[in-house]
Amino acid sequence: MRIHIAAAAAILAMGVAACTPAEQQEAEANAEVAGDRAGEVAAEAGEVLESGAMKAARAVEEGAGNVADKLEENQAEAAAEGRPGAVDPTTDQRVPAE
Repeated sequence: MRIHIAAAAAILAMGVAACTPAEQQEAEANAEVAGDRAGEVAAEAGEVLESGAMKAARAVEEGAGNVADKLEENQAEAAAEGRPGAVDPTTDQRVPAE
């Protein structure tokens, strides 16, 4: 959005400095086109950033799922062996301390 405003302001300033009304109209039209284009570019950049964030979040989610699976496997094994403090994932029961 800042790009949009800055581009429009710069081109509009040039338009004000133009000598003839035709030049001023052309500068205003250019400012409008530049503003529209800047808005489109900003929106596209936002979509690119959002899609990258989505991919990163999916990777984190997958990694966390893998870690959770491994921890659950370790706890199931520890509970089956009767190690104190372990939790059986199927029952949520902690192996009591001896």
